Amino acid sequence: MDSQTSQSSQTPQVPQQPHTFQVDLRGLVDLLSHHLYSSPKVYLRELLQNAVDAITARRAEEPDAPARVRLYAEEGALRVEDSGVGLTEADVHNLLATIGRSSKRAEGLQEARADFLGQFGIGLLACFVVAERIRVVSRSARTPDAPPVEWTASDDGSYRVRTLPADARPEPGTTVYLVARAGTGEWLAPERVLQLARDFGSLLPYDVRVGEEAVTDLPAPWDRPYPSPANRRVALARHCHDLFGFTPLDSIELNVPLAGVRGVAYVLPSAVSPAQRATHRVHLKGMLLTERAEQLLPDWAFFVRCVLDTDSLRPTASRESLYEDETLAAVREALGERIRSWLTGLAAGDPERLGAFLSVHHLGVKSLARHDREMLRTMLPWLPFETTDGRLSLEEFAQRHPVVHFTRTVEEYRQVAPIASAQGIGVVNGGYTYDSDLVEALPSVRPGTVVTELDADTVTAHMDLVDPAEELALSGFLAAARAKLDPLGCDVVLRAFRPLSVPALHLDDRDGRHEQARADAEEQADDLWAGILGSLRGSAPRARLVLNHLSPLVRRIGALGDPELIGTATESLYGQALLMAQRPLRPADSALLNRAFIGLLEWATNGEEGR
Repeated sequence: MDSQTSQSSQTPQVPQQPHTFQVDLRGLVDLLSHHLYSSPKVYLRELLQNAVDAITARRAEEPDAPARVRLYAEEGALRVEDSGVGLTEADVHNLLATIGRSSKRAEGLQEARADFLGQFGIGLLACFVVAERIRVVSRSARTPDAPPVEWTASDDGSYRVRTLPADARPEPGTTVYLVARAGTGEWLAPERVLQLARDFGSLLPYDVRVGEEAVTDLPAPWDRPYPSPANRRVALARHCHDLFGFTPLDSIELNVPLAGVRGVAYVLPSAVSPAQRATHRVHLKGMLLTERAEQLLPDWAFFVRCVLDTDSLRPTASRESLYEDETLAAVREALGERIRSWLTGLAAGDPERLGAFLSVHHLGVKSLARHDREMLRTMLPWLPFETTDGRLSLEEFAQRHPVVHFTRTVEEYRQVAPIASAQGIGVVNGGYTYDSDLVEALPSVRPGTVVTELDADTVTAHMDLVDPAEELALSGFLAAARAKLDPLGCDVVLRAFRPLSVPALHLDDRDGRHEQARADAEEQADDLWAGILGSLRGSAPRARLVLNHLSPLVRRIGALGDPELIGTATESLYGQALLMAQRPLRPADSALLNRAFIGLLEWATNGEEGR
């Protein structure tokens, strides 16, 4: 047994022959058109990319070589000519017919690869998205004696290569012929080709034309000289309107030489949600990469739309978005710094334009100021907040009030704002997005400022106490009122405060509301959940209905002798106080309002009948 095992283990293994992957070209074309690329239009980008890269390769060896790309479109067919480096027959077999191999990795060009647009070797394969047949005629500039070569491929995966007479293409370069597949002829129509060529290639560094129509439009709008800053603003505003469809509030230079980025950010003329993903237009070495770049700017800069050209950022394999890496992160930070500097410059030198901007986009600046103390310090005199003194900046409000009170919700602010204002308490509404965070950060940029959250006890403490003798005379009324509201978890207290037009004020805090919500849920739950919710019972203070002793209405209700009518009137005051605070009503509150309304109607009609 052992000897057999030993002999078996020493038997030489027969080497297995490697197998070659088989590629179904039709399936690959389907993969490209339905999954890798978002639209068939990318075929023209790939054609322009190949032509531009071929010219770049030739100029690396012949700096004075011609740099022309010409596109000739007719219904159902397209011809693209370039004066680039061209191909030999060996190049054709090696590059055009091998999926995944790129000429940018060819020997002798590796060090210049950063100058090329294409990086992934898919190349002409993308043209099968719209074409059933591709024909390439090319002559090499590197091997002048080599004859022109023709490569013809079909979408079934077959191709033919043959050499041509020298006069078939006298000059170096490449011509690509496309014949449209069924149902895609519109993509090769002359007007569509011109539109796509201008869209993708307007910033390319070479002479690109569709027929006689120029495609390139250089220098880029942000690089052109203008007679004055005003002329520049007008020209960039026109460019923004043509590109994005809106006239911007302002334009921001995005020049980051170290990152190879040049462009402009346009400030939106209307407010947008911070949750809405901003999309930007990015060119890579002049070629449009994407119109929907989302990760280009910091999240807080949602109020601008960018268009820029870069030679440092990496595209994904589809070349329709940016690859997330350290370079993109550094560029994002640098562009954010440019926008931040623009804001600082407006604050220092152009308050009118800053005011116009903040009236629309204060939310974006508040988002930035939350995390950037320097930006908060710069924007403090300008950012608007809702306060009991009107719409003011925190700086101006803090100058007026030794203590800056704030509420965390809009409901709490509406509940106490009229009373606090009458009592001389300064309150900031911190219920809007980012506002409470900024108010709490105020002492860090304005040392000595006292900031505190406003609660029900603070409001009550600023109200005047009622004379004990007067309160004692109303003890029967107060007892009836308390008995009426006790089932609702609300106490009744008597105070004197202004304005007189407010007969009653409903005060509670978040802990009290949470406790009331827990109690309501416990009351409606089954035994199991009621036991669980009961174990969570807290000791939060109950809500309070503060009756205004200075109000003539409250005085008249206090003088009533009918306990039932006192209860109905108390319920009416409670409901009116809830409505004044714009609080959401619980089912029990709605039932109370209906009951009080009907009760008052019955009392009024009965009283009329008795007269």
